[in-house]
Amino acid sequence: MVRRLVRGFGAAVAVIMAVGTLVVVPALGPASASTDVLPTLNAPRFSAASVSGSPALAAPLSSPGGPYLYDRSGRVVILHGVDAVYKHAPFELYPAPGQPWNFSAADASLMARLGFNVVRLGMTWSGLEPGTAKANDPAICGRGASTNPHQFSRAVITRYLNHLNQTVDLLGRFHIYTILDMHQDVYNQLFDGEGAPAWAVCTNGLPNVDRPGRWSLQYGTAATDAAFRNFWNNDVRGNLQGQYDLVWADVARTFRHNPWVLGYDPFNEPFSTALVSYGDEHFDAQLACFYAGTREVGAPVHGSPALRCPRHDPAKGVIPTILANDRSHLVFYEPDNFATGGVPTFIGPLRLHNLVYNVHIYCGARSPVTGNPTNLLQCTDQERHSLAVRYEDRPEMSSRVQPGGPAWLVTEFGASSSVPLLANVTAALDARQVGWVYWSWKYYGDPTGSASESLVMADGRLRSTAWVLSRTYPEAVAGKQIAYSFSPETGDFSLAYTPNHRVHAPTVIFVPTEIHYPHGYCASVSGGRVVSHRGSDLLEVQNASVGRRVVVRVAAGPCVPGSTHAIDA
Repeated sequence: MVRRLVRGFGAAVAVIMAVGTLVVVPALGPASASTDVLPTLNAPRFSAASVSGSPALAAPLSSPGGPYLYDRSGRVVILHGVDAVYKHAPFELYPAPGQPWNFSAADASLMARLGFNVVRLGMTWSGLEPGTAKANDPAICGRGASTNPHQFSRAVITRYLNHLNQTVDLLGRFHIYTILDMHQDVYNQLFDGEGAPAWAVCTNGLPNVDRPGRWSLQYGTAATDAAFRNFWNNDVRGNLQGQYDLVWADVARTFRHNPWVLGYDPFNEPFSTALVSYGDEHFDAQLACFYAGTREVGAPVHGSPALRCPRHDPAKGVIPTILANDRSHLVFYEPDNFATGGVPTFIGPLRLHNLVYNVHIYCGARSPVTGNPTNLLQCTDQERHSLAVRYEDRPEMSSRVQPGGPAWLVTEFGASSSVPLLANVTAALDARQVGWVYWSWKYYGDPTGSASESLVMADGRLRSTAWVLSRTYPEAVAGKQIAYSFSPETGDFSLAYTPNHRVHAPTVIFVPTEIHYPHGYCASVSGGRVVSHRGSDLLEVQNASVGRRVVVRVAAGPCVPGSTHAIDA
């Protein structure tokens, strides 16, 4: 049964039916014919879109329960952004002209021009606490009572956080918020990845074997398995989780008053081979204990056995540690890595405030070299399925402090130069009314990725995927029961919601005028009125003082003479 038609780019489309889902493969059109009309890193500086000089969102954001984030004005917030992660030394991006890790005003300006209001900014444990000991140091990796591994340097972490703060502040100048992401892939450089410092690598004497093929195959080696197990079980003398949590305490204290930080991602894509050999419920118990600590761990979901924490785990986990040092910002915690493909996750309510369910969505049918889909139908179907499964997870995580479950955000998806795939996935994300962060901004010589994943190419030009990622979307909505959609092909946008008459701030919609509306746009509103200036990248709509429904529509080009409630903008 055909449920929905998603229009493609251009007049000709190939329509394919699979598993009851209609997938439209775009033909050549504006997004794929040329990137010459898209802005580049060399474009003139973009003035941050603002509402009377202020950002569209009124931070800090809150996650009181239910699917949405809210700003200080009480409006529902939708985030669109990109991941920016540097996976080589110095393991962070900051202004450093001439260096490969340079993050400049040109980067932030182009992000703002595309309508991005958040960046998930990478940092690593190896950058924060590199230490001096080598892997498998017996003083750290031996069995016995936990001891201080003596790898922490106040001077090193201060320098690292100062550089990170420069990037956060630079993004803030363009009204872009930051999620600080403690990134890892395959644990450490020894396994061709990044994340943990060398001193925190304990392989139980197993040598590393470099498996040929895609980088992710390194997850399956015995040495990598041992390193992860020793971290999750926290069963070596070096007290690995304890040190990890102490580093997070420093990060949270440093940024607790920074208005441009939205929150923290404690651990990127948690993995253990226990996911393969024992099943998700086994590892998810370890993961919940790592997040909450043995004192706060809650109940499982989906009928899995009661959670039993590794006996050496800290009583206070990484999330309570973060919240103890910063009570105002959010914690974007992730399920296990297999959840990216749509398998069940068994982490239940954590009974902690300020939580956001942090979701990654990827398909398995991808090229081992480029990461692009080898089967568009299969990829689209799997990613829509994964999104539906994660959508259903969230209410199961309901707690007293977050009734209805935490808000959610997709902080990784894409990693592809396929316009058809991204057109379908972003339409599905809009249909779920969930914000997203695209992987990734630039390639940066990523050891665990490919150049095809980047939105910005090496010459500073944008890929054609920018046509679907730069979208008209509601950044802040003064209401609830929201539905919205956008067509990159035509520029047509619609938003409907029930107004919240206790919220007096306007609904704010980002409109990418340069990319989708070169000849202006026409905004029509029922249940409210447009209050922004003509040509503004931020369309502001003030709710009527009474009424039960607001509908906003945006179309490319000038308004038709005589149309009601419409204004050329």
